Amino acid sequence: MRIGITTSVIQRGQTGIAQYLLALLRELLAQSKHDYTLFVLEEDQHLFQFASGRARIVAVPESRRAPVRDILWHQLTLPKLARQLELDALHIPSYRRMIWQRPCPLVATIHDLAPFAVPGKYDWQRTFYAKRVIPRLARRQNQIIATSENTASDIRKLLGVSPDRVKVIYNGLDHERFCPGDAAQAKARCRELFHLTEPFFLYVARLEHPGKNHKRLIEAFNHFKTTTTSNWQLVFAGSDWHGASQIHAAAADSPFARDILRLGFVPDEMLPELYRAADIFVYPSLFEGFGMPPLEAMACGCPVISSARGSLAEVLGSAAAYVEPESVEDMTLRMIVMASKEAIREKWRAAGIERARQFNWQKTAAATSQVHESAAASRN
Repeated sequence: MRIGITTSVIQRGQTGIAQYLLALLRELLAQSKHDYTLFVLEEDQHLFQFASGRARIVAVPESRRAPVRDILWHQLTLPKLARQLELDALHIPSYRRMIWQRPCPLVATIHDLAPFAVPGKYDWQRTFYAKRVIPRLARRQNQIIATSENTASDIRKLLGVSPDRVKVIYNGLDHERFCPGDAAQAKARCRELFHLTEPFFLYVARLEHPGKNHKRLIEAFNHFKTTTTSNWQLVFAGSDWHGASQIHAAAADSPFARDILRLGFVPDEMLPELYRAADIFVYPSLFEGFGMPPLEAMACGCPVISSARGSLAEVLGSAAAYVEPESVEDMTLRMIVMASKEAIREKWRAAGIERARQFNWQKTAAATSQVHESAAASRN
């Protein structure tokens, strides 16, 4: 069976969708049930070296990277390529690039419908596209993969997609990379690379305002520092995104600005070490369709404080200490309590490790392959 997969939404490998797609593809190719064709922007091809010899790579002109041009390429050029290559199914791993034409059965992955849930997350053009165009495109797909039950419910209610065409497949986890390790060694490594010399709270997410809620976390950290007079630090790992300037301004204006470190994008190979070095992982996002970073932190043995918004409570289960993300007071109290006692952190550390074991990419890839096969069969 010939399966096509587009990859242009990975933002040079620096997004959650990128981590999803790269991990999924590695496992799909390892299982090697079908012939895969990957449509890859020219400057992203180095990210897919692992697929060399195991999948056909079709280069997409770099001039199509900009969002509007990429959308037009998907709507106008991709259907022609799908017909020429006689694909049995075409998988688009983001709702933003779903296509209208049906050159073959269509599969899409929808990670979340955040524009419906978080006011101001995107500018008016993106919001209009999400709310007015996406529902029509979604109903053109033969199969839709939702990464959580919460997202599946949103797809049915907000996009009007028939329940029989929505399949829940949880994201996986690479347990060879994300696993407990030597915390002292990790701390030494992060001290060397990032100058992290004190105990620290870690938040791994794009610097995006308001959706990721960094500004309230900074305010909670200010209260934490004032109350405890401790030497703890707050560390942000993630590239700048919409509204990042407001986050940088809030950090700079903090009376504890010297203890708020912004590392920028952290390469994949360093993430496990950063999780192991962190004393507490904090994830106060206002909405998530899955929530990979807190699950990765759990797998590495880092205790987690998290929002329960969107699918987070569904994914993290009873293994995280939950906070109301719009309550600075609630976040501050959780941070104080967990930072104050090693026994409390150990409790959440053990619970997180156990929870993380339930997710793996082998199951995710096998279930995704079944969706490809089901979609392809619908042509007959």
